[in-house]
Amino acid sequence: MTSKSNTCEIVLSTAYLPPIEYFSAILNSSICRIEQFENYQKQSYRSRCHIYSANGILSLVIPVMRNNGHSVPVRDIRIDYSKQWQQQHWMAIMSAYNKSPFFEFYQDDFAPFYKTQEKYLFDFNLKLTALLLNLVGIKRELFLTDSFESHEFDFRESIHPKKPSVIQNKNGQYLQVFAHKYGFLANLSIVDLLFNEGPDSVSYL
Repeated sequence: MTSKSNTCEIVLSTAYLPPIEYFSAILNSSICRIEQFENYQKQSYRSRCHIYSANGILSLVIPVMRNNGHSVPVRDIRIDYSKQWQQQHWMAIMSAYNKSPFFEFYQDDFAPFYKTQEKYLFDFNLKLTALLLNLVGIKRELFLTDSFESHEFDFRESIHPKKPSVIQNKNGQYLQVFAHKYGFLANLSIVDLLFNEGPDSVSYL
């Protein structure tokens, strides 16, 4: 397990299978807080991730219950299980990574998340992120915010699928299954790194 002796406290949004930069931020912090009082935002990492499929980047999106246009705190957003997203996501992940070096080693850790039905998106993401921290080898406890307020090291809006990475990784490229087709794709979901690099993932961060 890796724990750097940094002194900065950061705040992050909740995220589904977060991108690599998300975990780089956690690794380089002393305290990490997950925002639970902000209003839910569509088209963000809060309910989506990007993986490397045979056709290039594939977005996996968790459907959530509609709120009739009203703003709702992210911690109160409920997952919509009327759509068969769990089966679709797991099949997409298996198809993308079943030939990667470490997918078979880790798949049993992830499979339960695509069978049980967690009520709230926030709780689902939090449990999955805690698992990912453990598998990647980052020794860091996640705290929740006590209220919505500004922070000096605030990544709630800057880590976003439509924005360039805020954390520049200096380690270059790592093995990717479909790199021969589309080249190296940076800052995908952390599972892309984990399934390809396994125990060495934390060294890349």
